[in-house]
Amino acid sequence: MKSVMTILLLTTATVLVTVPARAETVQTKTGDVKVERLATLEFPWGMTFLPDGRLLITEKPGRMRIFDDGKLSEPIAGLPKVFYKDQGGLQDVEIDPDFAHNNLVYFYFVEASVKKPDVQRDTKDPRLGEFQDLNDVTIRGGAVARGRLEGGALRDVKVIWRQEPKMSGRNHYGGRLAFAPDGKLFITSGDRQRFDPAQDLAGNIGKVVRINTDGTIPKDNPFVNKAGARPDTWSVGHRNPLCAAINPDTKQLWILEMGPMGGDELNIPEAGKNYGWPVVSNGDNYDGTPIPDHPTRSEFEAPVTYWQPVISPSGLLFYTGSLFPDWKGNALVGGLSSESLIRLTLDGNKVKSEERIAMHRRIRDVIQAPDESIMLLTDAKDGELLRLTPATTPSRAARPGD
Repeated sequence: MKSVMTILLLTTATVLVTVPARAETVQTKTGDVKVERLATLEFPWGMTFLPDGRLLITEKPGRMRIFDDGKLSEPIAGLPKVFYKDQGGLQDVEIDPDFAHNNLVYFYFVEASVKKPDVQRDTKDPRLGEFQDLNDVTIRGGAVARGRLEGGALRDVKVIWRQEPKMSGRNHYGGRLAFAPDGKLFITSGDRQRFDPAQDLAGNIGKVVRINTDGTIPKDNPFVNKAGARPDTWSVGHRNPLCAAINPDTKQLWILEMGPMGGDELNIPEAGKNYGWPVVSNGDNYDGTPIPDHPTRSEFEAPVTYWQPVISPSGLLFYTGSLFPDWKGNALVGGLSSESLIRLTLDGNKVKSEERIAMHRRIRDVIQAPDESIMLLTDAKDGELLRLTPATTPSRAARPGD
């Protein structure tokens, strides 16, 4: 493989290094996998390939770059001001289904409100445990914007969706984007660690959202013309979904969301359905107080599967390539606290088996490259862009499952 030149890109926020590619090997049930480190970025969050093979990558502090021919570009100009703190910042990025003709790029970011907080200190919620910054009362929320990518800049950037209402402090923004086959845009909107808004139809907090590419509301959304409900809402009762992807076989949206202390969930959100948070969960609150399990409340949709202990899912890919023949048709999930790549073997809408591939890094995002290799982002100040390929050439054909 052609070596990657070392380049120092100086910005006002950080010194960013493109590093020589170096490889390591990790073991999996289907054979060893080569892991190449291609670049270093500051808390990278989301990525997507352009039709010409270049890779767009976001950094949570508020930068977007292009990785091409072994090199990282300088930050793309034209992004709005990003509120960067803790879990919030510049998050997912996707291109328009018709990008070849319109050059539109969509991205999720956190923005601060011009409105000043009416309190000096947040109220402690015992359910969140001990790690609460009660002095952080800045009012903010997630937003999705789009702009035309021209050279090294985004032009005509416009916000097309916002979390409502904006809230002071805390985390859980969600922040994944996924385009459905019909061109509609799904957005995952976290509960902002405020619990009750996930069940409140008057806001879009703790929901999966569905909009048109210009930000207007599809006429067939389930809560259109329902009094007191947000028309952008697709499904209700979600905690903090950091994974979203369209299953290529069923054309349905799949999401994974962080549970509290236990109970990470895989859900297939359907129009108008309620997935129960915070009324039910297969985990408990951080202070140890119990939450009723899903089977106790049949009016809520139960998850396809859940994890105890948690995997802390972030990033979801349905692998369709042949470079990893035994992985074709599997779902690949990034794991933060588990520091793993989780491989799920599927049987329709059920999880047949699971393999946790130890990466020894917090995995933030996972996508498939045009050459059918797998690209990962790691969650760290010195975060990595990684490329996965088989350590040896596959010697047997793909099999339906394992």
